[in-house]
Amino acid sequence: MTSTQSATELSYLDQKIAMYRCQVALRQFEQRAYDLFLENYVKGTSHLSIGQEAIAAGVAAAMRPTDWTFATYRGHAHTLARGVPMTPVFAELMGRTNGLMAGKGGSMHLTSVEHGMMGSYAIIGAHLPIACGAAWSAQYRGTDQVAVAFFGDGSVNIGAFHEALNFAAIWKLPVIFFCENNLWMEYTRTSDVTAVANPAADRAAAYGLESIIVDGNDADAVFEVTSLAIARARAGEGPSMIEAKTYRHGGHSRADPGKYRPDDELAEWLLKDPIPLYRSRLVEMGVSEDDLLLLEADVDAEVETAANEAKAGGIPGEDLLLKDVWADGGASWRN
Repeated sequence: MTSTQSATELSYLDQKIAMYRCQVALRQFEQRAYDLFLENYVKGTSHLSIGQEAIAAGVAAAMRPTDWTFATYRGHAHTLARGVPMTPVFAELMGRTNGLMAGKGGSMHLTSVEHGMMGSYAIIGAHLPIACGAAWSAQYRGTDQVAVAFFGDGSVNIGAFHEALNFAAIWKLPVIFFCENNLWMEYTRTSDVTAVANPAADRAAAYGLESIIVDGNDADAVFEVTSLAIARARAGEGPSMIEAKTYRHGGHSRADPGKYRPDDELAEWLLKDPIPLYRSRLVEMGVSEDDLLLLEADVDAEVETAANEAKAGGIPGEDLLLKDVWADGGASWRN
């Protein structure tokens, strides 16, 4: 599926296959990104979302190219799902000049306005009020654009979360708040420090919103619930808050083995891996094993090509140090 082609424009089966390809591409990309880190190509920290691909794929398929995505520092999948090519994302992780931001942003600040990817934000919850601002601009200008802001369950106890929800509800802003609840706030179980069982959905009523919970490992379910929320927002009916139950296969970041999580809990969630589950669904629908193997091989080749292209990029020099920092591209005006 291209960045200018929504799932609703495809035939039913084509939509399913496109959704599967997207999930496979997100998984393969992040697995290769981890390998590149071990090979010392990726500099700095990175946060993978392996196991949560159904959310990025399902939501992106429900969006239009003109809509906006706001992600956390765990934003590789959301960036790619909006149609950003793999090569500049790989290159940005490697700090190369052919990167999405010429190698200056790295893993946690991926941005592509061209694709509606309005940034990955390293400050917990900081992007939620910003998403409200984008939604307000759409409301003010009379466009039908919708902002979708992703956040983890660790954001729900942050003041910005409550401020953004309240503001969005009062102004009936076209914004979707999407909680990726993977049960753990970095190294702490969310339920140990949160008063309600469903950290986002159980707070919806406080802002006059419906409590919406979805299986975050089912891309079709995510697509359907997001499509309804986006339709409401376009119709001027205000914001929605969706909580997706999911599970990250790895630890918080590349340096975290995640050993604090119980083995039986991890084993249970690995059985709910969204990709093999979706693959089985396609087989049941009549898609041949050979076709799926070809699709997977094609994605694997795409990932490898992108990784090699990214490696060929240059290292940023001093000439890029102040580029995009000041409005005129440099600091000369200060002198």
